[in-house]
Amino acid sequence: MTKALSGIRVIDMTHNQAGPACAQILGFLGADVIKLEEPKGGDVARTNMRDKPDSDSLFFLVLNANKQSLTLNLKTEEGKALFKKVIEQSDVLLENFGPGALDRLGLGYDVLSKINPRLIYATIKGFGTYGPYSGFKSFEPIAQAMGGAMSVTGFPENPPTYVFPAIGDSGTGMHMVIGILAAIQQRHTTGKGQHVEVSMQDAVVNLIRVSLRDHQRTGKPMPRSGNQLGRTVPGTTYPCAPGGANDYVYIFAQPQMWKPFLSVLGQPELAEDPRFKTPEARWENRDAMNAIVAAWTTQRTKHEVMKLLGDAGVPCGACLDTGEVLADPHLRARDMIVDVDFPTRGTYQTVGSPIKLSDSPVDIVRPPLLGEHTDALLNALCGVSPEEAKRLREAGVV
Repeated sequence: MTKALSGIRVIDMTHNQAGPACAQILGFLGADVIKLEEPKGGDVARTNMRDKPDSDSLFFLVLNANKQSLTLNLKTEEGKALFKKVIEQSDVLLENFGPGALDRLGLGYDVLSKINPRLIYATIKGFGTYGPYSGFKSFEPIAQAMGGAMSVTGFPENPPTYVFPAIGDSGTGMHMVIGILAAIQQRHTTGKGQHVEVSMQDAVVNLIRVSLRDHQRTGKPMPRSGNQLGRTVPGTTYPCAPGGANDYVYIFAQPQMWKPFLSVLGQPELAEDPRFKTPEARWENRDAMNAIVAAWTTQRTKHEVMKLLGDAGVPCGACLDTGEVLADPHLRARDMIVDVDFPTRGTYQTVGSPIKLSDSPVDIVRPPLLGEHTDALLNALCGVSPEEAKRLREAGVV
């Protein structure tokens, strides 16, 4: 079956997380993604937190499915020449090198757009290519700090807190997917590619826009509020049986759900209790209300609480630990947690595509070994014979 992005060739020159996450989604959607790596070592993520000496790390594997691997040494003239031939026949170049790195190699947008005017040159940087911070490097916690996310995360008595979901890395990658798809669509009209840029700081700022709204409403920095969402009560986490570190549920009972919520609790009379009769009263008496809810939840497991409230139409979610996510039957049914077999490791679990298209189903293809497709790609795209590929390898070009 033809996939949504069939016929789109993406050259993925990225490393670590933000760029690879973007390219992987494009691969899930059907693009032909070629991961371009240095011959010696490749993507640093291959060895980052490696848990098996003879296998690429799980960090690499969960971010690089549905790609082929081509090795080229871009510090050699032959490597650059081959790279330019590949670019001539590609739609997207995705890079997240340090500021100015590709320009110093003579492979910046101005150069490559002349070689291929239809090329979409996608750049991910910590702070972008212009502005006062453009020369600075960044990582996930730095992006969260500079985007304002840390200041509003955590409990008020504690310091600003880093959140582990990678809103700066993978969040930036997802923003870049949108930018690339928009540029492909515009190319249908103009016939020309363009430079697409997403910075990690910009992506985080976009994701905390509601907190920025609230600052303008109150005229002061937003405080950290722990797990409490707004002024809704119940609207936080509650402990469950048997009392383990992750035995909690999050309950969010909006005003229209108040009576169904009380019915599940078995305390419908609280609807007429003056302490809890209105949303404002529940907020003012939240400690008393939360104590009542906690007394009920601690008698049940988090999954029991979720089922009882979910069946009643009250939003409630069990706080799943990482093992529970990997085993979750709902995620398994939706192919969000899938099993993949990798030659040097065996079977591992990874995340599937969060985007579901009825006419473009996703097949998860294992990540490539370093340079696994080099000879075939050089032959197909550059006309390099097997004998010539051998010479290039011996010369350190591939």
